[in-house]
Amino acid sequence: MTVSVLLDTSFLISLVDRNRVNHNTAALYYKLLLEQQTPIYFSSIVAAEIAIKQPITDLPLKNFRTIPFNIPHSIESARLWNLLGTRDDGDSRSVIRDDIKIMAQASHETIPFILTEDASTLYKYCERLRTSGNLNVRAIKLADGFDYSAFRLDGQKDFDCFVS
Repeated sequence: MTVSVLLDTSFLISLVDRNRVNHNTAALYYKLLLEQQTPIYFSSIVAAEIAIKQPITDLPLKNFRTIPFNIPHSIESARLWNLLGTRDDGDSRSVIRDDIKIMAQASHETIPFILTEDASTLYKYCERLRTSGNLNVRAIKLADGFDYSAFRLDGQKDFDCFVS
């Protein structure tokens, strides 16, 4: 599996809004992706979510590879939705449905990482599906801070993160 990344809506909002708590972390990840020439994917699902509040042309679209939502993604979405089982109390069905669609696109397109600020649904459900062996995609949440080794396929951390 080649290292590539799918960007979630919350990541992109943090990237373009300097007032967001995780803006600096998003900017560091974005800079790393560009420096490493990592393929960066932009979902049509994310485009629809962003467009509700701001024009998608506010984003650096020339640096992204766009992924339309297609039939194979729909099939993978349904599979993941059924494997997920019950949602946690208070989690919006429509929000989770879009998060599952984004995960399905990453899975079908063999994109191993999703960058997100959304710890409450996307990260949580992605991890639930991944640790149960039903998804081969790992969500990286901005709240954990910048980690240079975040995109290692084996999950190993750099030594520097253990030394203070």
